[in-house]
Amino acid sequence: MSKENLHTQIDETDRALLNEVQSDFPVQSHPYRALGARIGISEEEALARIAKLREAGIIRRIGASINSRKLGFVSTLVTARVPVEQLDDFVAVVNSFPGVTHNYLRKHDFNVWFTLIAQSEEEKMRIINEMSAKTGIELSEFPAKRIFKIRVDFKF
Repeated sequence: MSKENLHTQIDETDRALLNEVQSDFPVQSHPYRALGARIGISEEEALARIAKLREAGIIRRIGASINSRKLGFVSTLVTARVPVEQLDDFVAVVNSFPGVTHNYLRKHDFNVWFTLIAQSEEEKMRIINEMSAKTGIELSEFPAKRIFKIRVDFKF
């Protein structure tokens, strides 16, 4: 099944499973058994549906979303104006830093946007300066003034 046709193939059970995975993932020895039980399917069916949704690109990853601020970390949005011919090299350098959590190409003068998490303000600035030095590209920082957690539920 192609990724383009999958949106017409997602049924109510897939939607319910997606809601459970993103909202209340069970931390236990058989999480897919628990997820399946919540929505009325077997562990095997839950795993098969998750695999189908991952293959189609609907689920990109399953993992913990840690509130880094509660752990004392700092984060910021960073942008750059990167010439098209330098994009691959620039992205490779930026993505080599473990604190980069997202990296997106945008249709904008600032065409690369990424988030960076660091252990302190000093470490954050050191990383930004090192990235700039390694790439030869000036980086601009836009720290969040207010944090929003956006949640997507698949209502039906």
